[in-house]
Amino acid sequence: MLTRVRITKYAHSCVRLEHDGGTLVIDPGVWSEPEALADADAVLVTHEHDDHVDLLRLKGLGVPVHAPKSARIQGLDFIGVDVGEEFTAAGFRVTAQGGRHALIYAGLPDCANLAYLVDDRLYHPGDSLHRPDRPVETLLVPLQGSWMKTDEAIDFVRAVEPERAYGIHDGQINERGLSSLNGWLTDECGGRYRWLAPGSSA
Repeated sequence: MLTRVRITKYAHSCVRLEHDGGTLVIDPGVWSEPEALADADAVLVTHEHDDHVDLLRLKGLGVPVHAPKSARIQGLDFIGVDVGEEFTAAGFRVTAQGGRHALIYAGLPDCANLAYLVDDRLYHPGDSLHRPDRPVETLLVPLQGSWMKTDEAIDFVRAVEPERAYGIHDGQINERGLSSLNGWLTDECGGRYRWLAPGSSA
């Protein structure tokens, strides 16, 4: 029988996963709440940008932090991860996919970005719309970024066809913009999409 996983959304792209074996936090950035890391057993960082990795908090956390092997995160001891690598973090089985950050303009930014597939069930793409290489139950879908458009978010959900999708990467959107994006994804994603407010769980 599959273990029940509690998913708690925090500000922007930070997500906390809890099950009987431990607590795993993905992308605790400078905009996410400190309580996201309370009693965490391990952390996954998709890439080096501050909105996904809060260096000061992670330096003193004392738990394993996994990040792309080529990430430039000065002052943080982390476990470097390559695309295709499989490992265990906080009792979860993790597979690294993707490889590069989505481009904004003129080939920039050019940095590593890993998407993480957790227990073959949940997928966090970081700053990319790289599709998982297998079906997933839960898809975390970026809602906004300098590197994307609304139709890309909708197409991402439609292409992956998860059982459920929750919005992330929403920290730069005001309430009116968020309402519009949530409306579009709710209407166009076949009943799969739901937005979790920061601090709420599923």
